[in-house]
Amino acid sequence: MLRQLTFGIALLAAVPAQAQLRLGETGLSLTGTGTVATDYLFRGISQTRSRPASQISNLELSHESGLYVGAFLSNVSFAGTNARQEIDIFGGYRFAVAGFNLDLYGIWYTYPGYAPAPGQFGLNYAEGALKVTREIGSVTLMATGAASPNFFGSSGTGIYLEAGADWRTGLLDLTAGARVGHQWVERNIRFGAPDYTWWALTLARDFAIAGIGTVTASIGYYQTSISRQDCAPINGRGQDICGARALAALSFKF
Repeated sequence: MLRQLTFGIALLAAVPAQAQLRLGETGLSLTGTGTVATDYLFRGISQTRSRPASQISNLELSHESGLYVGAFLSNVSFAGTNARQEIDIFGGYRFAVAGFNLDLYGIWYTYPGYAPAPGQFGLNYAEGALKVTREIGSVTLMATGAASPNFFGSSGTGIYLEAGADWRTGLLDLTAGARVGHQWVERNIRFGAPDYTWWALTLARDFAIAGIGTVTASIGYYQTSISRQDCAPINGRGQDICGARALAALSFKF
């Protein structure tokens, strides 16, 4: 199966701080964010074939100890498959060391309702990751490393590295973000593309709206190193899901 470049938790730069519902004296809190976007991008690749996405992101139950579990839901559309939704389950532990904030977590990516056609492989897979952030004045630096023992489409070992920064500019309450990442996959033919680099530049701003709460508006430019010819080809023709594009989104807390 030529892998359709898919899946994942699409994290917008400068995702808003979430509202917290404290559950009595248990030390537990419930948070959630809803997002509507012009596309669903994961590591620079469209998961909806350049169509809009509606998502429940970071639906999370966390404990004051740093432990947490959560879920992510989104519509998807992969050419040549009947996959229409993605539900990811994640859990981990957040803690601080010497001024660095660390997040050690695992994710199980699932596509309910997907039935592989002859010659296709399952889409579900697991990934473990470590994210490190540090605030220096108005700038938040971040780095993430992730690994999967059997990446999407049974494409073998997958390794991912990402770095970036968010800058609270002080101008019109805007936050500017930058990201760059690289994905390695063991079986590129099955994956549907070569190992690649992606990058993004984003702007985001919070708005307080009466009766709704805080809404975050964001816009970003995304690009990958994958050529059209090498982008998940079907019948020898690459798809238009890996090229340069803009993404606009509105996120709200609930």
